[in-house]
Amino acid sequence: MTSRPRRLWTRFDGPGRLAGVDLARGLAVVGMLAAHLLDTEDFVAGDPSSWLDIVNGRSSILFAVLAGVSISLVTGGTKPVEGYRRTRASARLAMRGALLWVIGILLVMTGVPVYVILPAYALLFVLSLPFLGMRPRALFLTAGALALVMPWIQPVLDAAPIWSGRGGDELAAALGWHYPCPVWIAFLLAGMGLGRLDLRLLPEQALIVLAGSALTLAGYGLALATAPLVAGNAYLSTVLTAEDHSAGLGEVIGSGGFAIAAIGLCLLLCRTPLRWVAIPLRAVGSMPLTAYVVQLLVWAVVALAVLGDTSDLWGIRALELFGPLTLGLIVGCTVWVLTVGRGPLEALVDAIVRLVVGRDAAVPSER
Repeated sequence: MTSRPRRLWTRFDGPGRLAGVDLARGLAVVGMLAAHLLDTEDFVAGDPSSWLDIVNGRSSILFAVLAGVSISLVTGGTKPVEGYRRTRASARLAMRGALLWVIGILLVMTGVPVYVILPAYALLFVLSLPFLGMRPRALFLTAGALALVMPWIQPVLDAAPIWSGRGGDELAAALGWHYPCPVWIAFLLAGMGLGRLDLRLLPEQALIVLAGSALTLAGYGLALATAPLVAGNAYLSTVLTAEDHSAGLGEVIGSGGFAIAAIGLCLLLCRTPLRWVAIPLRAVGSMPLTAYVVQLLVWAVVALAVLGDTSDLWGIRALELFGPLTLGLIVGCTVWVLTVGRGPLEALVDAIVRLVVGRDAAVPSER
């Protein structure tokens, strides 16, 4: 293997890379693509044909938790940066958030009928700044408190007149309000807590799976147990539900726990030979911004060319675009990672951040 291919492979699969985190990111990107392009049935445990519904809501939550993991990893990992280095890291994250917001708004302007997650993602980057110095315990406790409290407040925020007034839809799109930051900050902080752990250790990985599984059972169990009790009460039904994209208590705990368990499981799987089988998905997860943006741009171009309308959701689903787009995305990302290296949008964003703010404040163990 020549020096360049060896260097590219080391960057992708070297000791400084967490393969399980890349795998989880890849699953989140493909899951969001499935949620957009496939018409899924409501989940029924006894009906395997409905199990694909698992991608709805949970893929985007997994994406948000992984954002928190990434933030912690690039700001010191198990040892949070301090002093001047934290100030520089905060500036870089804020600048990165601004760029993600611009990219997100441009995607919204394509008219593709999805709730683009990047504006919310960008806002969460900025909201993470006061928490960069926290240790895992404090991050998990803060995330837990927000997860328990904010679902009770979110219905009130959603009912604010500003959303139904002039420009309300535009404001909601600009803030990514379909992924409301008052609730979703809990997912980000939980991910930051995970990123402050030593994710290479087997006991930590196993504990993450167990903790996430327990939260999943607790959240969905709460929603099932309270459903008969809150029937007819609009407020309580909204607060306690586990419906996807509801920001209800059941969803926040259950789907948040699901995301945590999924990350732990991916870390465990990548300790086995499945690490090699998962290379294509890991490649997607190593360049998630590029993969996410490309899928929506291809969707917009195909919809405009074939249907003459980028906003025709049922028309684009009828074209059965999911299979070829997913395959193309996986093959394209794999080839790019092994021949070029870092994703083009990831490289562009980092170059702009370096130009404006400067280089990293810390040498991260993983990006």
